Amino acid sequence: MQQFDIRDDFYLNGEKFKIISGAIHYFRIVPEYWRDRLEKLKAMGCNTVETYVAWNMHEPKKGQYCFEGMLDLKRFILLAQELGLYVVVRPSPYICAEWELGGLPGWLLAEDGMRLRACYEPFLKHVRDYYQVLFQILAPLQLPYGGPIILMQVENEYGYYGEDHNYMETMKQIMLNNGVVVPFVTSDGPNDESLSCGSTKGALPTGNFGSGTEERFQILKKYTDGGPLMCTEFWVGWFDHWGNGGHMTGNLEQSTVDLDKMLELGSVNIYMFVGGTNFGFMNGSNYYDELTPDVTSYDYDAVLTEAGDFTMKYYKYRDVIAKYTTILKVNFSTKIVKKSYGTLEIKEKVGLFETLLDLGEPIYDTFTKPMEKLNQNYGYILYRSRLEREQGIDSIRLHGANDRANIFLNQKMIATLYDRELLEEKKVELPIEKGAQLDILVENMGRVNFGPRMENQRKGIAQCVQINGHMHYNWEHYCLPLDNLEKLDFTKGYTEGAPAFYKFSFEVEEVGDTFLDFEGWGKGCAFLNGFNLGRYWEVGPQKRLYIPAPLLKKGWNEIIMFETEGKVRNTIELKDESDVG
Repeated sequence: MQQFDIRDDFYLNGEKFKIISGAIHYFRIVPEYWRDRLEKLKAMGCNTVETYVAWNMHEPKKGQYCFEGMLDLKRFILLAQELGLYVVVRPSPYICAEWELGGLPGWLLAEDGMRLRACYEPFLKHVRDYYQVLFQILAPLQLPYGGPIILMQVENEYGYYGEDHNYMETMKQIMLNNGVVVPFVTSDGPNDESLSCGSTKGALPTGNFGSGTEERFQILKKYTDGGPLMCTEFWVGWFDHWGNGGHMTGNLEQSTVDLDKMLELGSVNIYMFVGGTNFGFMNGSNYYDELTPDVTSYDYDAVLTEAGDFTMKYYKYRDVIAKYTTILKVNFSTKIVKKSYGTLEIKEKVGLFETLLDLGEPIYDTFTKPMEKLNQNYGYILYRSRLEREQGIDSIRLHGANDRANIFLNQKMIATLYDRELLEEKKVELPIEKGAQLDILVENMGRVNFGPRMENQRKGIAQCVQINGHMHYNWEHYCLPLDNLEKLDFTKGYTEGAPAFYKFSFEVEEVGDTFLDFEGWGKGCAFLNGFNLGRYWEVGPQKRLYIPAPLLKKGWNEIIMFETEGKVRNTIELKDESDVG
């Protein structure tokens, strides 16, 4: 029986073992490319791969589990083992990762009074239910049972969030109860407060940081009780948010020096080795002074690009790693090509208002309800009401609303409110006819994934719509997760300048990676053959959406663009290169 131990160092079967790991999130990469990314990781000299586990993907509805296709966690782990790699798993259940609600399911917020990441029994009950299913997959894959998993993490950066040590001990015990036998680690910011708040007895504290290795390790050493030093997230780049002015990049020269020092003094997990993509509506957001939703690409200025291409960072890091281990020759087995499929013209179009009843049935209520109360987690929600008593609209406020609202009067856009503007008085000063139709289309831009605002992430309008000086009641609700676009009826009409769906088609003889250039379009999301590629927004910095070849099929393919701002051109382009680099 193989054994992995933590003493004064890491030990594999009694021999000292230096963890040289890279982060690959299986849920951000199409499974057809897992082998390619893992082979490139091994070829750089790494002996281990690390991954988070995204709870909100595996349990999209309470009690409904998915571990297939892109979410086949067992297949990913066994593939790593086939290639001779060990695995570090971080189930958490909170992962941060710039992922929607930090990986926690949005349906948790349907419960009034829900408290996250603490000894709050309703939350812990959901964790126990989920872990009972998850660890039926993970437990048999641990090293002593013949699998490649050598470490598991308890929670994630908890010292940045809270200080409930009973919660940390409870989380560890839940994992033990579900069969975890490999050693535990925690990971926190490299400062006394984070390490003190986030640690728990029986788990090795590790640090997350991107620079100042010697200084950070000196602080960490105070908490490891003579154990090994490890940077569990060596931040080699950073993520982009919409409107941040340009793609974020790290300092390659400095990070190369820091990696060398880490390997001299301890072990490392490179975050990210390859970032991948926030497909669908799964990007997270941060909120400090304002809401900053992350872009669809999770390129992260990682060692490999979003599309898996080598960077200068790859070669520099490989040279450093070669000082500490033998670099093995790896034959890359996956053929990947990039293709330009040219300019595509709109074939059909239909307005959202015209096809609304095809996508969802109205739900009536006196009060506006948020998505979560209507069994919806992601996408958009439309609120509709008639103005029977108002003499005009002087101002409008949305209370308890997140994140971005387009407001229409008789299907003409009159205002867009975003973030803090939702609660501020919006002067409109519009005369109206009795019975005018008011529509409010609210977009979930990605729930905050870090900090105390996580508990206040209900999307849509949770409280009320205030028109002039009064609250307006009696609403129709249309849930628009956009997971049923096959129901669209493109014969139902179209209104220029209003939200609408646009269909494109193109024929493919050879499938290849390609990039959807959305120049000239405003804001929305794109779908390929029914698969949600993610969001686009003209504010950038991302200007093209990555389309992996496995999402295409030989023959005819279909792209649908959902544009909310009414800003369109007659074409899109599929190019053979990214807009990054």
